[in-house]
Amino acid sequence: MAAAVAVLTVAGGGVAVVLGGDDDLFPTAQERPARRPRQQPQRTPQQQPQPRLDQLVPTTAPANGNGNGSGNGTAGDFGSGGPGVTPTQPHLLAIAGGEVPKRTRFALAGVKNVRKVTVVDAGSVKVSGTGLNLLAVDPAHFRSWTPKAVADQPAVWGALARGEFVADAAATRRLGLVLGADYQVDGGPRLRVAASATLGLKGIDGLVGPELGRRLGLAPGVAVLLHGKEGGISPARVKRLLGPRSQVLSLAATQKRPQSQAGQPEGSVTANRPTSYLDLYKVSATRCPGLSWTVLAAIGQVESSHGRNNGPSSAGALGPMQFMPATWKAYGVDGDGDGKADIWSPYDAVPAAAGYLCANGAGKGGQKLRKAIWFYNHSWAYVNKVTGIAEAYARTYA
Repeated sequence: MAAAVAVLTVAGGGVAVVLGGDDDLFPTAQERPARRPRQQPQRTPQQQPQPRLDQLVPTTAPANGNGNGSGNGTAGDFGSGGPGVTPTQPHLLAIAGGEVPKRTRFALAGVKNVRKVTVVDAGSVKVSGTGLNLLAVDPAHFRSWTPKAVADQPAVWGALARGEFVADAAATRRLGLVLGADYQVDGGPRLRVAASATLGLKGIDGLVGPELGRRLGLAPGVAVLLHGKEGGISPARVKRLLGPRSQVLSLAATQKRPQSQAGQPEGSVTANRPTSYLDLYKVSATRCPGLSWTVLAAIGQVESSHGRNNGPSSAGALGPMQFMPATWKAYGVDGDGDGKADIWSPYDAVPAAAGYLCANGAGKGGQKLRKAIWFYNHSWAYVNKVTGIAEAYARTYA
């Protein structure tokens, strides 16, 4: 049963806060046919079965050592580390009815037992009709307001600086969010889920940076976090300063929740690229609504056997998705946020392939999809081969 949470909605120039819960999951564009496999997947000439996609681990190194890709497998701020920060986690979270003026901020700092106050932007957005309650924070100044494991995790703060979304661990589970996937905000920009962390902020589904917060239309300066003597800050006094439209929530219970209830150790962070080709294809397909991940997987199989034969080809194509350098120059992307678009890296090449297919109408399905595959390789025999393998993957992974 979902616990009650604070839901923020931007309306009429202010922010209304109500209590509620939502167990709805994000709908996904992935189709899951009900049919069971009627035959084994296509075998190699040696009659060895193809490895399962969920057992193939992507690697950024060129398979045959050729080319000039980085090949080091390192992705910027993936992994733990970073300078130490002394955490001063908030004990109260307050939502005001409008932007908190400077004089009120000073008054809040003077409340008995308050040692530290910060005010950030906040609001709610919807993805496929499901609400997400967000705080927009400055990565340089908000680190100490999180558990130490989160504060010391550079993947979290690098993601916010890049304009990506850091989801709370509970929201990730409840909403079925996929790390690395893009979600279209209703009437707004797309959100890329770069990391999941136990934030300890009751009712808050995640963090974004200030610029993305403005693009999402979050209300400026309405969320107040207060740190001080635990149990010593008067919620009633805070509410009187913020006005009758405000709501004040204690965070002590959230931060002390046992692991068996929270599902993750306090402050734990998950910030990794997809660990299998199956997950990579599924995540990348979210860049093109309407495109099944099985099409990307089929192209990956035909082009490089999922990164095991990365070229160069006789025509000069490179990498796991066999891009020509000129095409890569136009469509290459930095899919994993490591600061470079690497033609050899599956974390860049697979989402780039999704973008290329989408630009040619693949998300529309039917003949548009077939034509988009034809643009990938100008052969109708190739199109038939790819669609046949895609259908086989749909059956195998149904």
